[in-house]
Amino acid sequence: TVCVDLPPPGPDDLPLSLLEMGCSGRFELLTHPLPSNKALHPQSTLPHGLPPTSLDLKMEVEKRFLRDPAWMPIHDTTDAFQKFLKLTKRDRQVDSLLHCSLTPLHSGLSVVRDPTTGLLLDFTEVLLEHTDLSAKNSLSLQRQPGPPAESLRGSNTNYPFLPAGMEELTLEQIKKKSELEEDIDFEHDLLAVPPGFKAGMDFSDKEAKTMKAEVNLLSLLSSFDDIIDQTPEEKEKGSESGETSKLPRTNSLEDLGIKRFCTRQSSKLNVLNEGKKKDKEKKWAVPVDITFPCDDFYKRIPDPAFKYPFELDVFQKQAILRLEAHDSVFVAAHTSAGKTVVAEYAIALSQKHMTRTIYTSPIKALSNQKFRDFKNTFGDVGLLTGDVQLNPEASCLIMTTEILRSMLYNGSEVIRDLEWVIFDEVHYINDAERGVVWEEVLIMLPEHVSIILLSATVPNAVEFSEWIGRIKKRPIYVISTVKRPVPLEHHLYTGNSTKTQKELFLLLDATGAFLTKGYYAAVEAKKERTSKHAQSFGAKNASQNTTPSQDRAIWQTLLNYLSQRQQTPVVAFTFSRTRCDDNARSLTSLDLTSSVEKNEIHSFFQSSLSRLRGGDRQLPQILLMRDLLKRGIGVHHSGILPILKEVIEMLFSRGLVKVLFATETFAMGVNMPARTVVFDSIRKHDGTGFRNLLPGEYIQMAGRAGRRGLDATGTVIILCKSGVHDMGDLHAMMLGKPTILQSQFRLTYTMILNLLRVEALRVTDMMRRSFSENHRDTQSHEKRIAELRKLLSSLPPLDTEGQLSDLLSYYHTVNELRITTEALQQAVMESVSGLKSLSVGRVVIVNNVQHLNALSVILQVSNDSVNRTFTALIICEKGNEEPSGAAQTNTDFRHLHNTSLFIPEGPCSHTVQKLKAQDITAITVKTLKVIPERIIDNYNKRQQPRFRMDPPGQAISTATQELLRLAEANPDGIATLDPVNDLHLKGVDVVEGVMRQRVLQDSLKDFHCTHSPTFTEQFARVQERMSLQEELDRLLFLVSDLSLTLLPEYNQRIKVLKELKYIDESDAVQLKGRVACQISSHELLLTELLFENTLSPLAPEESAALLSCLVFTQNTQIEPHIPNTIQEGIDRVLCVAQRIGELQRECGIAQTAEDFVSQFKFGLTEVVYCWARGMPFAEIAQLTDVQEGTVVRCIQRLDEVLKEVRQAARIVGDSVLGSKMERASLAIRRDIVFTASLYTH
Repeated sequence: TVCVDLPPPGPDDLPLSLLEMGCSGRFELLTHPLPSNKALHPQSTLPHGLPPTSLDLKMEVEKRFLRDPAWMPIHDTTDAFQKFLKLTKRDRQVDSLLHCSLTPLHSGLSVVRDPTTGLLLDFTEVLLEHTDLSAKNSLSLQRQPGPPAESLRGSNTNYPFLPAGMEELTLEQIKKKSELEEDIDFEHDLLAVPPGFKAGMDFSDKEAKTMKAEVNLLSLLSSFDDIIDQTPEEKEKGSESGETSKLPRTNSLEDLGIKRFCTRQSSKLNVLNEGKKKDKEKKWAVPVDITFPCDDFYKRIPDPAFKYPFELDVFQKQAILRLEAHDSVFVAAHTSAGKTVVAEYAIALSQKHMTRTIYTSPIKALSNQKFRDFKNTFGDVGLLTGDVQLNPEASCLIMTTEILRSMLYNGSEVIRDLEWVIFDEVHYINDAERGVVWEEVLIMLPEHVSIILLSATVPNAVEFSEWIGRIKKRPIYVISTVKRPVPLEHHLYTGNSTKTQKELFLLLDATGAFLTKGYYAAVEAKKERTSKHAQSFGAKNASQNTTPSQDRAIWQTLLNYLSQRQQTPVVAFTFSRTRCDDNARSLTSLDLTSSVEKNEIHSFFQSSLSRLRGGDRQLPQILLMRDLLKRGIGVHHSGILPILKEVIEMLFSRGLVKVLFATETFAMGVNMPARTVVFDSIRKHDGTGFRNLLPGEYIQMAGRAGRRGLDATGTVIILCKSGVHDMGDLHAMMLGKPTILQSQFRLTYTMILNLLRVEALRVTDMMRRSFSENHRDTQSHEKRIAELRKLLSSLPPLDTEGQLSDLLSYYHTVNELRITTEALQQAVMESVSGLKSLSVGRVVIVNNVQHLNALSVILQVSNDSVNRTFTALIICEKGNEEPSGAAQTNTDFRHLHNTSLFIPEGPCSHTVQKLKAQDITAITVKTLKVIPERIIDNYNKRQQPRFRMDPPGQAISTATQELLRLAEANPDGIATLDPVNDLHLKGVDVVEGVMRQRVLQDSLKDFHCTHSPTFTEQFARVQERMSLQEELDRLLFLVSDLSLTLLPEYNQRIKVLKELKYIDESDAVQLKGRVACQISSHELLLTELLFENTLSPLAPEESAALLSCLVFTQNTQIEPHIPNTIQEGIDRVLCVAQRIGELQRECGIAQTAEDFVSQFKFGLTEVVYCWARGMPFAEIAQLTDVQEGTVVRCIQRLDEVLKEVRQAARIVGDSVLGSKMERASLAIRRDIVFTASLYTH
């Protein structure tokens, strides 16, 4: 209300005032005078005036409506319910009370066609089996296909298909499992009344009605069918000592009964024939002889799936014959021998059969190259790598081994149609980091898939094939080449100037002969230019360190010489990326190409890089490589940009790159042979230190020399820079055996979780089938176990009554004494003082199969520290002499409970034997003066037939009489050297062993069984039974999971997973575990970061930068500039990593927390952050000292990590994080980093 005062009234004026009425613009005229000390009452246009005001509206609401709402009409209980009640009529839907789960159809219609014309004749109803199986509950190939979106990669909720060779559950295992279950009393323990009911089922006993005395002979006979038809072998299997029989895999008990009923009659007919056959151990690896020509090849295969324009080698024909029979093969052939022919024929066969083939390679670059080659040959070829997916519906898919592993674990539908899996470069299984992937894939492949293994020559190809054949239950045919198609000549080069450029010395000729003449000629040539000081040290271990100017002179001289002799192209293997670059840059004056070749190189280079942005085409590495390539020089290593490496490879294959400085990765599967191979050095750094090249490494790289069809021989040159390498090192490297295939199997959390989520597969099954457990001969062990059980059951019972009541305790005490004594004796034999005491003339006590507590004198000690033997003169009974030779190992207990020395009953004789360390049970304090040469010579002489009747020599007679005198003087035992007091062995184990030995020896006197007249006989029975039982226990342990090498680590990792809540106490995979299954590496750290919301507050580019620590493994010298938000994330990552590392250490895993944390490096954090924000590649390359190729490779791998995090976020249900990872992936997928491969376009 607004009050307007008028001017002071005059005497004639009325007291008028205006009062505004609300906000409507109306006023009221007041004619009465206003009080001077009182304000006007507010006026309003509202019907009831202004509402009352309250100082605290919240308090008023709480008071009236929350604390005391009873005044409200709705709470009136008298008639409010009837007043406000409103009933709404509802339509009844009775159908909603009825529910019926639709079962899958168990029958379908099958078309009947005329076999000659193919015309449709009729439809018949057929029974459909396995209709209830799906990818979520079954390993069977008969299960229903999954959704189309999961057909290629599968899903982490799918079951894999059943791996080939997976053992079935045996009857004995089922029996053991049922014994563990709690017995149920079906008469008294059943609950009969449901909750809420007053009465239930009545299970009271009722009188059985008497049956009529009618006998049906047919029913009586049929009831005894199982007993009558049971074969003796089946009865034996059912007994305690029988072998375990295996149940066929089935999906219902009805199937099991039908199959057993149908096969009963055939088993009766075969049982006699089977009993006559001898059980021979099956050999799964079948070597194929390729020394004989395969003349009938085209008769056996008149219509081959693929025709070659050249005549095939014998090994290629043999391999193709095996492929036509759908057999698995292992082809171990020299480099450039033509192994790819086998792979091509398998692809052609699959296209002919309308099936599919998967070609796996160890590296993505090789996959891209094979995609181009096979695409040109077959057309219908697809490519699957981490960042590329081309034509996934093709009949031939090329992929890395990691992707195939993921498809197998996730139950990809591609596996159904798969006929062949080709493993190229199988020797890559020796890789410590990724070799385990090959073993996982080989184990997980289903039964219908055949395997083709292509490898360089390896010594243990048969052993490796035997392992694969045994786990897959199918033969593997091993085909190996005996010689190279293009022989090699190996040379030493000592030239360093125009004057000495022809100093090339042949060291290993084409026939494989090592020429020492060439070696010494190289040594002499090098000595002529060395100082007198250097000459005095000789050639051995000559230092190969040279200055850059000396390196430049050597390479300039050699390459000019090879160019003059038409020995290009050349591959120069250099085991340092920096030295590769330096060697190429130093050859500024070297020009090896013509003008026509320069134009061709320029046009190809420009067209290949035309897809790059203008700024990327001006990168320093690209400009440098363009100048080098124009002069015929190339560089190939991991630091080169991927697109540049492909340009160099293509130019090299066309003969335009004359010399290529490369690291050893260039020899990995790339089919690009050269005329000459040069080794800059024969020493490399393997991550732990410098060492010489292994024979396998040298052969793999040297094998690039010699182009089939173009060169008669290939040339291999080893540079001798400062001096000539040691002849022994060169001989071992060139002619030594290649590295054998070794298992690199190790447990990973991803593997464990993937197998735990499938109840039908066990991690221990995977461990048992690994190549590392190849030594386990389970089949022969199980056979021996059955024999031992049969023997034990046939032994007579032991007599343990009366005096023999403590016989078993006595045996265990003596057995413990034997073990303690053997451990002490081994400690003595391994000690310096113990061996010193066993010198010539020492008197010892011998116990073996032939001798019991017999005195002997040492005559001679061998120098073999591993299998040391002692030649000794031993006294024995007349006629019990044994010719000199190795005695059998003692397995008797008699010398432990009978310490009396041997004294011959008749004339004392002697023998000379070579004793093992375990044959000497005690070293006495006595020594004799003997002449060992005379004793040994005289004894050996008398072993000849014509001197056999000669009397012993004086030396032997004297020694024999002295030993007999000692035995007669000490019949109850002779003093021996104490390991602690006399030999001064102070080890804790030795001291405790001596004390334990004395206690056990004293306790033997307290047993009563030794006084029994039948003690000797009964103790022999106990010893026989216990030895068989011990062997049985040992074999049972070997065939059990407890003997697995990796079982302790498995238990430790299971403990870690339980502590982190990835699995529960029953080993069921939880949500965190399912998330970890999506992640291929560093699964624990990444999963913990997801569940702790470490990535949530970060922007997409910050998340990508933080996760770069998972893919970058190098150390950098430049300290990155990191924003505060990312630094907080780094601190969180390190904190989580420290916690995981400490937990692993607490659970027993050997890796320390510091080592676990140190593997996460943040050297590329700033680079990735700037790249994700749009900075050009040329600018981010200036932020780090890491080479451009390494940066590109890390960002490409980072994109795969972001995809995994995105999938994990979807499982968790975090859509915000999923979209953030997608934006981060889009931010880094640009420009030169993700330029498409030249091989795929």
